[in-house]
Amino acid sequence: MRALVLDRPGSPDTLRLADLPVPEAGPGQVRVRVEACGLNPVDYQIAGGGHPQWEWPHVLGLDVAGTVDAVGEGVTQVRVGQRVAFHGDLRRPGGFAEFAVADADVLAPLPDDLDAVTAAALPCAGMAAYQAVFRRLHVTAGRTVLVTGGAGGVGGFAVQLAAGVGARVIATSSAGNAAYVRQLGAHDVVDYQQQDVAARVRELTGGRGVDAVVDTVGPDSAAAHLGLLVHGGGLVAVSGRPERNTVAPFTTAPSLHEIALGSAYSHGDEQARADLAAMLGALFTMVTEKRLAPMTSRTVALEEVPSSLAELATRHARGKTVYAAG
Repeated sequence: MRALVLDRPGSPDTLRLADLPVPEAGPGQVRVRVEACGLNPVDYQIAGGGHPQWEWPHVLGLDVAGTVDAVGEGVTQVRVGQRVAFHGDLRRPGGFAEFAVADADVLAPLPDDLDAVTAAALPCAGMAAYQAVFRRLHVTAGRTVLVTGGAGGVGGFAVQLAAGVGARVIATSSAGNAAYVRQLGAHDVVDYQQQDVAARVRELTGGRGVDAVVDTVGPDSAAAHLGLLVHGGGLVAVSGRPERNTVAPFTTAPSLHEIALGSAYSHGDEQARADLAAMLGALFTMVTEKRLAPMTSRTVALEEVPSSLAELATRHARGKTVYAAG
């Protein structure tokens, strides 16, 4: 099969096209003919250091949508020819190829009116936002939520999900993306390049602060915004845990959470893996009911994936980029 491979840890420009053997589905697994695969920051991040369990050459790509091509021993819940999508195990070969293998229990069936490109835009970023907004922060109407990186994948989905339940959303973005982020549902947008984010959020909330923070930028950003939380508020760190000493003990008593979808494979049980499929199915329903925009900004060919990952690494890409098979 045709695949995009990494021969050793490196940057996106070290990826190359190659012909690899078609993988076989083992017990409890299925083989999927890849129709689309979403690009995510974790692709270039983990490529730089590699993983101890990888065999070389390695195929990146976690968010796969396509058609079941073969089923392994013991698989009864999925049939050949069924359209599915999944968020893959980063320890295994991924979806920047013509075929990919996945555990049957993580597959989410595609609704008839959902195309593969849209489905592949949702898993990693969409489920991270879903976990953050609903599972960890329990956002409801009337709450005020700060979302950093509102024009990105996780941030854009978080803005939509929080606004969709009636929360007031304050998001950060560059000035050039402000209109786009407002279109997603943000009530206020703070230009992180030109404004003091914390001071502006205090001003927008009359000095109160926010009930919740979804930080998609990094540990320093998360730490800087812990002090904006009201008493009992919560922060979800998508891109790294913050230092906690920015808030004195026994004061605002914030709750801190992290998102680690991939650890459902390495540190989770059957229920954790099945929940990956459940969350993805919930996102599919939201999209088909027009309650969530997939934010697919563009589709690319397999040979365009390396340059697209390099663009993602600049941290200025808008929405979701998806590899679409020809």
